[in-house]
Amino acid sequence: MSAPLVPTITTQPIPEGTRFELRTFVFVDRLQPQLAQFIAKDNRVYDPSEHDAALLIELAPAMEIHRMIDLALKSTNVRLGSVVTERHFGMMQIQHPDQGEVIEAGEAVLRQTGLTRYDRARIEILTNMIIRGIEQDHAISFTGTSRGYMVLANESVFVLETTPAAYLVIACNEALKAADVKLIHVRPFGATGRLVLSGSESEIDSAAAAALSILQKLNQELDEHPSSAVHDERSYSR
Repeated sequence: MSAPLVPTITTQPIPEGTRFELRTFVFVDRLQPQLAQFIAKDNRVYDPSEHDAALLIELAPAMEIHRMIDLALKSTNVRLGSVVTERHFGMMQIQHPDQGEVIEAGEAVLRQTGLTRYDRARIEILTNMIIRGIEQDHAISFTGTSRGYMVLANESVFVLETTPAAYLVIACNEALKAADVKLIHVRPFGATGRLVLSGSESEIDSAAAAALSILQKLNQELDEHPSSAVHDERSYSR
């Protein structure tokens, strides 16, 4: 009787001359319930569970993200949460209850591409806005485009836009940790991303402060670990 076949961790070799650009590399320690459920609501792959650890990686060339997904899934126990491929960049989200599994998957991708987490692009904040005591008509307009909760008249609304878009996942997660607010919408892919939260004025102030603080911290990490990587957001195409 022949021995059972044991699968090996193999990934097709990267074509010679491939040059990688790391746009996003962000680790989320514990997905907050609202965010996990928001992702799962319209997800087409494997839904994250509340409090899973997650990692988002966005890189070019776009189609190489599939090689990296293959590597991550074969070398660890992570599950694939989402994948977005566009003309220039491809993005994946992976998750698992064990943070170590998610971290190792990310390290495997970095080793394969020859990149470091500090080769990622800096975060640019395009919109940072709080609307206080929102009028009913305006609240209805937010609710009409929401995939999360409803905005109610007289609440405060926080709107944050960034590039790269995927960093809004960790901004949202930290805001939900820090304050009792409602997730109205988050779009963490594309040329720019948008986050909308609502709640009482004091809670929205706390949520906004937490979201902006984590983005500032991520940029400070790049200041402390200079990289020779070149990023040109003008090359981005939806």
